[in-house]
Amino acid sequence: MLSRLKLKTLLWMLGSVVLLVGGVGFRMIRRGFSARDNPSWIETFVARSARSMAVPSAAKQVGNPITNTPEHLAEARAHWADHCAVCHANNGSGNTTIGQNLYPKAPDMRLAASQKMTDGELYYTIQNGIRLSGMPAWGQTGANDEDSWKLVLFIRHLPQITPQEEREMERLNPKGPEERQEELEEERFLNEGQTGDQAPTTPTQHHH
Repeated sequence: MLSRLKLKTLLWMLGSVVLLVGGVGFRMIRRGFSARDNPSWIETFVARSARSMAVPSAAKQVGNPITNTPEHLAEARAHWADHCAVCHANNGSGNTTIGQNLYPKAPDMRLAASQKMTDGELYYTIQNGIRLSGMPAWGQTGANDEDSWKLVLFIRHLPQITPQEEREMERLNPKGPEERQEELEEERFLNEGQTGDQAPTTPTQHHH
């Protein structure tokens, strides 16, 4: 049996939560549900708590089986540029058109909120995604997808990423239709210039 004091404290806490959630809900209804807004602090808190609870305790304790070598880091950097940068940016800032228009917005992976996650948590998030967000599930199922573990290495490297690495990654980023068209036009222009520089050939004489 709960003592009267504990019961009052519990009821007060429940009442506070109901009022808080109700107030946030009322505010959201008045403002609408636009994805352009920034999540409120309570939404952020609930989302982070739910993300943490969604990762099994055993998964959090799993260490990265891939050694941190320049070769593995280069592979992960190329993988990130091709698959992840469209939302997270090459440097992990999340400052991209898609990343900033998600709800919640793509996080800055260089900051403590992401860097303090264990390797197992990062791997589990990559593999399984995050419900009710823009983060999909990637990689092969199971606990030994090497590409995903290499991405964990790269996430750890993001706070120290160099401008040179970012420039190298730009060449590997997926190109949109306009960018591809520009590249084709540049290539066509260069090819025409090379053709124009060639010495004229002597016409072939035909004998009848």
